[in-house]
Amino acid sequence: MSAAWDVFYRQMIPLEGYKKVLEGLGNTALIAIVGLLIGMVIGCLLATCKILPKSSFAVKLLSGFSDFYVAIFRGTPMVVQLLLIHFVLLPIMGVQIPIILEAILAFGLNSGAYVSEIMRGGILSVDIGQTEAGRALGLNYGQTMLRIVLPQAIKNVVPTLGNEFIALLKETSVVSFITVVDLTKAFQNIANSTYEYIIPYIVLALVYLVLVLAVTGVIKLIERRLRAGDRR
Repeated sequence: MSAAWDVFYRQMIPLEGYKKVLEGLGNTALIAIVGLLIGMVIGCLLATCKILPKSSFAVKLLSGFSDFYVAIFRGTPMVVQLLLIHFVLLPIMGVQIPIILEAILAFGLNSGAYVSEIMRGGILSVDIGQTEAGRALGLNYGQTMLRIVLPQAIKNVVPTLGNEFIALLKETSVVSFITVVDLTKAFQNIANSTYEYIIPYIVLALVYLVLVLAVTGVIKLIERRLRAGDRR
């Protein structure tokens, strides 16, 4: 085992393998963070469409589109969506963008489906009296949702959004299918170059574990801050 550690250390430090690991860490964080932000925007829009009063054909159409969107992205694996965007949709549309942006787009679209259900539950958890109070103050439906309901809904679903971010962070391991260098790809390259797989993959698992524990700690801190704000 000591010989395996020596090989790994030589690849990481003298041969500067750590540079690829840092690049992979940056790409992993970028894809997960921006993907979640895109997902939150899409999710809020989809959730709003699904809870709008079905008073017109246009609203029913938007609600139906939201259901279809969620069914597609929740019903197919992330890696399949990534491959379809990279090899099918973008080439058909004649669009060429950096592969890191392709990965961010795929993860953002996928996250939007899950966040929409999270936000829908959060919006429905806000007391109806909050909406009625907003309307009584002269705000229209959109203003009431944006200024009163959505902020409270986001506060209610912070733990669940944290779980979604952790899921995105771990799922970024599939972006190597389109040659994006993430954490998994960086350690995989080290393992392939040394033919020593045990140590690189153990260290990779530990890195993901540390990242998830760090994110979990941040989420708990945010929850405490929000609870403290509610008590004031």
